Amino acid sequence: MGGARTALYCWLQARKERGVFVLRIEDTDRERSTDAAVSAILESMDWLGLEADEGPIFQTHRFDRYDEVIEQLLTRGHAYPCYCSHEELDKMRLAQKKAGQKPRYDGRCRERTDVPSGVSPVVRFKSPTSGETSWKDLVRGQLRFSNSELDDLVIRRSDGTPTYNFTVVIDDMDMHITHVIRGDDHINNTPRQINIYDALDTPVPRFAHVPMILGADGARLSKRHGAVSVLEYRERGILPAALLNYLVRLGWSHGDQELFTLEELQELFDIRDVNRAASEFNDEKLLWINQQHIIRADKSYLAQLLDERFQSMKIDTSQGPDLGDVVEVYRERAVTIVEMAEQCRFLFEDFAEYDPGAAKKHLRPVVLEGLQALRVALAGLESWNRVAIETVFNELLVELNIKMPKLAQPVRVALTGKASSPSIADTLALTGKPVTIERIDRAIAHVRRRMES
Repeated sequence: MGGARTALYCWLQARKERGVFVLRIEDTDRERSTDAAVSAILESMDWLGLEADEGPIFQTHRFDRYDEVIEQLLTRGHAYPCYCSHEELDKMRLAQKKAGQKPRYDGRCRERTDVPSGVSPVVRFKSPTSGETSWKDLVRGQLRFSNSELDDLVIRRSDGTPTYNFTVVIDDMDMHITHVIRGDDHINNTPRQINIYDALDTPVPRFAHVPMILGADGARLSKRHGAVSVLEYRERGILPAALLNYLVRLGWSHGDQELFTLEELQELFDIRDVNRAASEFNDEKLLWINQQHIIRADKSYLAQLLDERFQSMKIDTSQGPDLGDVVEVYRERAVTIVEMAEQCRFLFEDFAEYDPGAAKKHLRPVVLEGLQALRVALAGLESWNRVAIETVFNELLVELNIKMPKLAQPVRVALTGKASSPSIADTLALTGKPVTIERIDRAIAHVRRRMES
């Protein structure tokens, strides 16, 4: 979710400034950047509608370029091979801790001239040892780091693969990146990267470090808070526009406005307006925003989403009511597309049994007369529509001298298997005449069996 919000902020800022949004897959860590992980990123971006102007560009396809620049740095004296073993580094850090010092590489190979045999060295960048590195962050303001606190970071591992802090600088340089928007967990990486830009005599991009997303307990959002991937929100029935609306508000606001279209965000968003404080992820707020987007969304779009959901449930919608009509009735009752599908599945798939509590309360012997009378009246209708159905109910209520719930609730249970549905006229109109008559007959039989038992 944090990655999705960062992508959204980058996309919006690029659109606002009529710039270029680059999708770069930083996949040099092969243990984390599996094919499945990369596919999930690409599919998530596509589902969210965050179309890239350039990319995807894969760092693993650019190793030759990284090697070329590393050789330049070695030649110019800005980098050096380091032959220290893992054991030697561990021993060094342990001694520093015992001495009350910050564990860091002490530069012991900086001026080393011997070449140990049988050792594959890493390559380290030679960081400046004096002065400070600073930049004016677009979110955090002026930030300063003493160079004496920055050790010589590894830019190429012993297996020949380049590291993140190095590759992003080369990519930014080659791709003419002007703005880098990312999480504030990268702040400590930025001075290291700025020193590499300077060593390469290349312009330093503007940086914007956005705050973290927190769980309800104030800790960084993680799976233990129930956080899931973007695609899992799709499976939960969240609309992409709603998720984007919610994510942009985790750190940014425009007055008291809560609901935004993507078009509005492109006009209003500015990375300089993002708050410095971390934001708390609230699932209930996301669901509320999702429902508001469902209420406002185009009917045909929602019908398509509903149909896709039913397909995943192996339910055929070709024999039921028009999905657009279903959406119009259910859009204000459902918080997600998944919930909408569950609420109206009785329209396309018969249910196996009644909800026990609903049947016990509403399919009692006392309702038999009303169900039978309604069955006859509905069977005689030539036009099956909401107005005609309401007329039948109103006439029967007068004839039987009962209130609407006394007739509507048994019929609701008969048609849906449950005690909850939209208005009874809408429910019957969507169910259709043949199925309505069939299910009322079944309910009548259920009541008779109950009378006999």
